[in-house]
Amino acid sequence: MPVQKRCVKQMKLLILGGTRFVGRHLAEAALSRNHEVTLFNRGTHPPPFPNVETIQGDRNHDLSKLEGRRWDAAIDTSGYLPRSVTASAQVLSDAIGTYVFISSVSVYADLSQADITETAPLATLSSEQLEAANQVDSSGEISAVNYGKMYGGLKARCEQAAQAVLPNRVLRIRPGLIVGPYDYTDRFTYWVSRIARGGEVLAPGRPGRGVQFIDARDLAEWTISMIERNSNGVYNANGWPNSLTMETVLEKCKTVSGSDARITWVSESLLLAEEVAPWSEMPLWVPEDHKQGLMSINCDKAVSAGLSFRPLDETIADVLNWIQSNHPHEELKAGMDSAKEQLLLRKWHEMQLTATAAD
Repeated sequence: MPVQKRCVKQMKLLILGGTRFVGRHLAEAALSRNHEVTLFNRGTHPPPFPNVETIQGDRNHDLSKLEGRRWDAAIDTSGYLPRSVTASAQVLSDAIGTYVFISSVSVYADLSQADITETAPLATLSSEQLEAANQVDSSGEISAVNYGKMYGGLKARCEQAAQAVLPNRVLRIRPGLIVGPYDYTDRFTYWVSRIARGGEVLAPGRPGRGVQFIDARDLAEWTISMIERNSNGVYNANGWPNSLTMETVLEKCKTVSGSDARITWVSESLLLAEEVAPWSEMPLWVPEDHKQGLMSINCDKAVSAGLSFRPLDETIADVLNWIQSNHPHEELKAGMDSAKEQLLLRKWHEMQLTATAAD
């Protein structure tokens, strides 16, 4: 019996952002499913889709440019401050059916525990912290880094702000670490690039430590499918917990790139003593006694709603191709510089030799 394809009517979608990484993949996923897309952004990045309508404006000053229009859904990829999310939701309240807010698993109050579900308590902010966040300069590039420890509480407040304006019309999606082509953070990209370069590679801590992330394209395709089904509510969106280890990821990088890399696992005690920064200087590394929940988020609800994952080899191959095609000689924004890596490797080998001699 032939498989019948589900017929989905063409929708009109507004994306706040849409030129970088997640927003770009969301636009591409929507276009591939024949939806009509409008982008609203400041125009600080070249438009990746020349035939897609773009409304140029700053969400903090130019929301009036969205008035008088109608879309089936709006996808907010760039909401960091509750006041800006409130303003966007209010302007769009009569113009859309669903407001999709791309949030983060950082909203959870306690990330020390594994298997965090959508019902776990959320982070909070003091009035002083909220005021400090409102004073952050948002005229340039904005990311989680700009808000530091306030980021999780801000995202939680943003979710609540959207829900307050549009009750039961908000789809709140909480991804973990997002990876893939066009990732401007370079956190996963660092490992693909470093392993491909070969030689001795410093890797953090225990080889069997679990890691968790999601390809931006899997996240985008699933998000668009949820909009097509007129879904709302809150969903963790991450890879399967406990399905990947750091060793698995790095060995896959070796296989895909054909690298001769020799991986040396350096203890967390040395990395911490040398003040190596998790995430930024050593991506995918969360010290064992730190926020392990970041790498073991429960995403059963999203999987039951159709979230699926492409093979890791495909993600690595596509990231490698993107690096080689777009910025093969650019310095990455994350990862350890070569000189420091070599210094720490020497220190580690000296420690091993001393320990062996003592035995």
